[in-house]
Amino acid sequence: MSRSRRSIPEELLLLALDPTTGTTAQPQSLDLGLAGAQLVELALAGRIAPNGDRIAVVLARPTGDPTLDTALELLRRRGAPVRAVHWVGGPRLGLRQTYLSHLERCGMVHAVENQMCGVLPTTRYQATDTEVSREIRARLDGAIRTGSPPDARTAALAALAHAVGLGKHLYPGNEGRSSRSRLRDLIRHDPMGGLVAHAVMDVQNGAAGQARRAAPAPVRGRRPTVPATARGGQQVPDQTRRRESARASARPSLSPH
Repeated sequence: MSRSRRSIPEELLLLALDPTTGTTAQPQSLDLGLAGAQLVELALAGRIAPNGDRIAVVLARPTGDPTLDTALELLRRRGAPVRAVHWVGGPRLGLRQTYLSHLERCGMVHAVENQMCGVLPTTRYQATDTEVSREIRARLDGAIRTGSPPDARTAALAALAHAVGLGKHLYPGNEGRSSRSRLRDLIRHDPMGGLVAHAVMDVQNGAAGQARRAAPAPVRGRRPTVPATARGGQQVPDQTRRRESARASARPSLSPH
């Protein structure tokens, strides 16, 4: 993948960076969005494709991006299409920091070391290449302003920005209400972006946990297989029961004379 173009996860992270505080907006949901953004980028690279509400690997060849290739290999190892909501809601420890460190190496952001309460060390990130950040924002603003269908990359970015809650960060206050509404509407312009964005919102609403906890429905008309156990909890082998039944039928019947 050419590094002259930022990936969807990187673009989403740059949108979330606050230029004043150096922190990321919506950090918890942003982590979900970054996992989803990896799926979008892999789809744009022709490596995966949506299959209903699942993600299927269609080409396992590496992209050249180590972080994306790690995600692609994890998907390949599953062996079967993965539910988007389960992928997004899975553990992605350190994913945000991985992308921040990469952007720092590329000269896109600059790490600023601080201390919280004068004791705990903290790191904030300031965007250094503001031209790229402005270009990303301009694409999003243009799609919102014109109302015409954007390209797949911009549509997916808009869908993810809405899903993680960046609308109020990018278009704050009452004056930004119409822009936030149009940002939400852009979710329909890219199938993979829409699928992933809805998965991000479902995870935030707890759908992933409910799906994992749900028990499989019993098959109608089929009785469950129950181990042969006595009332006291001791197992009674089938052979033992058959022998006892045979002995009982062989005994002579007693009738009164």
